[in-house]
Amino acid sequence: MVLQYKKKNEKRWKKYPGKSKIKGSVSKYDFRLLNETKTKLLVQKGSYGKAMKRFRQIEFFKHR
Repeated sequence: MVLQYKKKNEKRWKKYPGKSKIKGSVSKYDFRLLNETKTKLLVQKGSYGKAMKRFRQIEFFKHR
């Protein structure tokens, strides 16, 4: 899965490098989650918590 982010007022999505490498708080950004080939949107634009919650759900059921 690919986690992408952008500032709330920008248009271009970027690959998420990690929480410690972005400037400022995660609340200033929008996040989305895509599959590996970037063809299917798993989580539409939303908060960091919402994207990570869905990411954990998918990982949990993938490894059962």
